[in-house]
Amino acid sequence: MGLSRHADELRPAPPWQVDRWFNTPEAIILESLRGKVVVLEAFQMLCPGCVSHGLPQAARVHATFPGDQVAVIGLHTVFEHHDAMTPVSLQAFLHEYRIGFPVGVDRPGTQGPIPQTMEAYAMRGTPTLTLIDAQGRIRHQHFGQVSDLVLGAQIASLVHEAKAGPRAGGAQSRTVAGESCGPDGCALPA
Repeated sequence: MGLSRHADELRPAPPWQVDRWFNTPEAIILESLRGKVVVLEAFQMLCPGCVSHGLPQAARVHATFPGDQVAVIGLHTVFEHHDAMTPVSLQAFLHEYRIGFPVGVDRPGTQGPIPQTMEAYAMRGTPTLTLIDAQGRIRHQHFGQVSDLVLGAQIASLVHEAKAGPRAGGAQSRTVAGESCGPDGCALPA
C-alpha cells in the first residue's frame, strides 16, 4: 500500500548510493533531476513481483510521460542471493527484459544485508516505487503493487505542481469563486 506524506512532513530524498550505472553514459545524481518528477523503482532481478509488475509498470511510465517532465530510474537493490545477482547478470537481465531507462546498482550495506540507498529510503522490500517531486522531496512510496491508475494520477499531480512553480507542492492555498481551498481540501463558503 502507498505511503503519502503531507506537505508539513515532506523530507528531502536522500542521495543515491550507487556503485555502477546501466543504460546511461554517465552517473546520475538526484540533484541533476531537479525540476522533474522522479519515479524510482527499486527491484531485484530474482524478485517475482519486480519482474511481473514493478519493472513493466516502470517501463510503461517511461514510455508514457515526457522525459523532460518525468525521469524513471531503476535501483537494483540486492538484499538476498548476492552471488546470483551480479552486475554481469544484471546487464544480461536488462537486455533480455528490454529495460531502457537508467538503472543504478545500490551500494551494499555497511552494517548488514540492506543496501545503503534502500536503508536511507526506509524501504521494506522489493518492489518499492518512490515518487520524488520536482523539488527533490519524497511524496509517495509504494511497497509491492500499486495500480496504474493510482500511480498515473500521482505522477500527473506532481507534474502539475512542478509546472505551477516552486510554491506548489501541496502547501499552496487558493481561492476559487469565494471558496477557500488548501492542501487538505476545499471548505464550503460560510
